[in-house]
Amino acid sequence: MTDVSAGTLAEMLDERQHLLEIALWMFGSESTADRIVQETYRRWYALDDEERAGIVVPRAWLTRVAGGICLELLAAPGPLPVPGSAGAPAPRPRPAMLPAHQQARPDQGMLVRHDRVARRFAAACDLGDAAALRAVLAADAIVVSDGGGKLRAPVRPTYGADAVARFVTSLLAGRPGTEVAVESVNGRTGLVLRQAGRAVAVVGVSVAEAEITAVWIVLNPDKLQHWHRP
Repeated sequence: MTDVSAGTLAEMLDERQHLLEIALWMFGSESTADRIVQETYRRWYALDDEERAGIVVPRAWLTRVAGGICLELLAAPGPLPVPGSAGAPAPRPRPAMLPAHQQARPDQGMLVRHDRVARRFAAACDLGDAAALRAVLAADAIVVSDGGGKLRAPVRPTYGADAVARFVTSLLAGRPGTEVAVESVNGRTGLVLRQAGRAVAVVGVSVAEAEITAVWIVLNPDKLQHWHRP
């Protein structure tokens, strides 16, 4: 099943910022606000498929939940408690990592072929050209995105060249001010998307012959800090 209800990358980032602003307004602490947003998304992912499908306007639901968590914390006696599963200390930020098989050291010919295909993919992404994306994808291509529970990213992989092309085009649409840069991702050519120097997505691809077989999109803010630029 394809889960594309999360909308575009621009919409997801705007949604997260909206929730952060609610929590900041209530508490004035960025660390507390981040924990509140994380707990809000944890509750979203705790729903089953049928419950999520029944939510007509997810942003409104998330806003109500974030506000409710704020009220719960304000009403709690004693020191400010840490909401939900966010109590564990945050791991030290690491570079965005993609599946282990992409980290092997291929020969130079494979790297050159990978670079050529990845750059075709990057050009199609930059133009938002679904047909060009479809042309570089294998028929059974897959796309997987990782929001780390901190963005309302799709919870399932998307399969098939047509569906993957639509997914990627939709995800990257509506992104004014976003720079698409071709950079090394785990030792191979990939893409980094930035807004005002801050990375908002890192994209890696798996290549077989002249086609892309898998697209890996890291959206988790904790994994993107390494990719920020002045």
